[in-house]
Amino acid sequence: MTATPTARPLAGRVILVTRPLDQSAALVTLLTRRGATAIVAPTIEIVPARSAHLTRALRELAAGDFDWMSLTSRATVDVLARRLSSPSEVNAKVAAIGDGTAAAFRRWARRPPELQPSSFTTSALARAFPRGRGRVLCLRADIAPEGLEAALSAKGWTPERIDAYRTKMPRRLPPQARDALEEGRVDAVTFTSASTVRGFVGAVGAVRGAPKVVCIGPVTAREARALGLRVAAVATPHTIEGLMEAIERALRRRA
Repeated sequence: MTATPTARPLAGRVILVTRPLDQSAALVTLLTRRGATAIVAPTIEIVPARSAHLTRALRELAAGDFDWMSLTSRATVDVLARRLSSPSEVNAKVAAIGDGTAAAFRRWARRPPELQPSSFTTSALARAFPRGRGRVLCLRADIAPEGLEAALSAKGWTPERIDAYRTKMPRRLPPQARDALEEGRVDAVTFTSASTVRGFVGAVGAVRGAPKVVCIGPVTAREARALGLRVAAVATPHTIEGLMEAIERALRRRA
């Protein structure tokens, strides 16, 4: 059966996907189903951290020395899965940001997080966190912004920030992405974190045709604007599905 225009609203469109390579499959699949040509051009690479601090923190987590643990991305769940011998070693309550992070934790640990704010930001997590006393393990990226730990301290907790992974940024985009941008064939560029924006700006050369900038959430959009990009749409909700809807809004053709 031939797909109708309604079923393929992005037919003929070229979309740049800047997510890490191992996280891009779901977005590429959704774009392809809607008729778009997805060009995977990772602007960050996630590298697991290896440090004595992380090893000690995970050992204390298993021993029950932390009351809470915060997970701010799917990559932090991946670190737990690689470094712990069993989900039972997560011997603390878990606070997760975002549906993707919560779903990844649920799949691996076979239990839901105890806390998940409705907005997918660290500031929302800080607001939703209860007041109390005890230790909180904050697994973060090396370039994650400050603020969460101070907010938790203000609520009585003793947070300990540990770098769970490092974020590397390429000097250049893959040839297919560079050519498409230089030739003005890219209709939209998608960003799913502030770091993907920074990686893109640092790696990109000439961009022609003014592709639409579509961001997964307000933090990502704020970073894009700060680096001189004009944001066309922001996903609501801040999920891959929400990002798809935002792409369609940004690229909606005139009747």
